[in-house]
Amino acid sequence: MTTHDSRSLFAVCIDQAGCDDLSAGMLYRVLPDEAAGSEGFLRVIDDSGEDYLYPASRFVIVQVQPSDEPKLLAVAPASPG
Repeated sequence: MTTHDSRSLFAVCIDQAGCDDLSAGMLYRVLPDEAAGSEGFLRVIDDSGEDYLYPASRFVIVQVQPSDEPKLLAVAPASPG
C-alpha cells in the first residue's frame, strides 16, 4: 500500500480470526510500510500496543477528514519506539 501524502491512515478490522491482538469492528492506526503493502500486508498498531504486519484483507481502510485526524491520533496508540 502506498500513501500519497503524509496523512495518517486508519483501518477497521473485519476479520480477527486467529489473531488475539485484533478485535473485529475496531479502528486501528496503520503505519507507513511500502514494502509490507507491496506484499499485501498492513503494519497496524494492534491491541497489544505494538505494530505488527497483518494481511490487508483483514481490514477496510477508512478515510478520515483532515480536521478529524488530530482527534483520532489523540486516542490512537502511538508508534512504539
